[in-house]
Amino acid sequence: MRRTGPADAPPKWVVVANGDNRRVSLFTAAAEAAGHGTPRVVEWLDVLRDGGHDFADDELVRLDSPGEDPAVDALLRGVDEPTRVEGSARWYARFLEAVASLRGGRRLDDPADLAVMFDKRLCHARLARADVPVPPSPTSGTRTPVRGWADVREVMAAAGMRRVFVKLAHGSSASGVLAVETGGADRIRATTSVERTEDGRLHNSLRVRRYTREAEIAAIVDTLAPDGLHVERWLPKASLGGRSADLRIVVVAGRATHAVVRTSRSPLTNLHLGGTRGDLAAVRALAGDRWAAAVKTAERAAACFPGTLCVGVDLLPALGWRRFAVGEVNAFGDLLPRLTGLPGGGAEGRDTYATQIAAAGSFSRGRRPDRDTPAAPPPAAPGPPRTSGASASPHDLPRTAHATA
Repeated sequence: MRRTGPADAPPKWVVVANGDNRRVSLFTAAAEAAGHGTPRVVEWLDVLRDGGHDFADDELVRLDSPGEDPAVDALLRGVDEPTRVEGSARWYARFLEAVASLRGGRRLDDPADLAVMFDKRLCHARLARADVPVPPSPTSGTRTPVRGWADVREVMAAAGMRRVFVKLAHGSSASGVLAVETGGADRIRATTSVERTEDGRLHNSLRVRRYTREAEIAAIVDTLAPDGLHVERWLPKASLGGRSADLRIVVVAGRATHAVVRTSRSPLTNLHLGGTRGDLAAVRALAGDRWAAAVKTAERAAACFPGTLCVGVDLLPALGWRRFAVGEVNAFGDLLPRLTGLPGGGAEGRDTYATQIAAAGSFSRGRRPDRDTPAAPPPAAPGPPRTSGASASPHDLPRTAHATA
């Protein structure tokens, strides 16, 4: 990526984000510390209301999460209650429209990459085609539609899966995720953060709960299904200190730079659901000579999205810490406050934001893999017509083969 202007002129950073979010504060602090000045902030709310935004040719444009803002969420999902689970298909379509409406600048996030990372079915298919290890899935690439609980039961039986994760195709932060396990004598249990009210509405909760009545589980899945579902085998994960564990590895410009261990007593390790950070040194000791393979797996997953500077890769360690699979690739998976870089990873002493700032000047988009060709397009977003300023429908975006911490 060639810089215009005087050789010693700092980059002109622009961040598309929710301005009062701590993500912006952390990135701004890193930019100022690097001598790059204070980034210009373009609010997602303004992009959505104005139908886009234009950037100068010499501006470095970085997208950040549109989450944690009720007004933005209402425009994207069409739901006035921020805790509601429903509306993720509409969120996906409107988010991609908003991304497509951003014009000019030197972009660090490829719109086509985002379209795939935020669809777990497409992301799974892309990783699998690149021989990146992933959990087996009967819904990879959207070939198998899942219209409700009956379909989940059918694909589980056909694939011989007794334990699966059922996920919203466009969900993030464990929203709408159910860890389902079945046994003899019609025993069934679903572990999830979804709370179902008496009137059938679904809300995200900070408390992980377990449902053991199939009728109740079916009602939840049937409500989620119109937004699109992804089903994958529930792989037994390694443990650390008696708790289930996985890894978030941040990859910047193709190189794994930061890693955090997440542990939990439930199948959901997300930190906001009671998960805690584990001891990375202990994990590296347990993995031994396989730690290098874990890092390489994360980098191979990130290489499937060469048009995006930074991604967060969720790694699922098998029992014994000898093998690793990729659970998801997150476009906005870099929110790891106070975490500095891996030894020998080129980011020692830097947080994830300072690392991206240092790498951005030499970053150039790589050649994308072959386009994905799903059997059917993502669900159309119901509700008001598309904003007039949007330059393209998300379904017009090129398909290249997803949530945040």
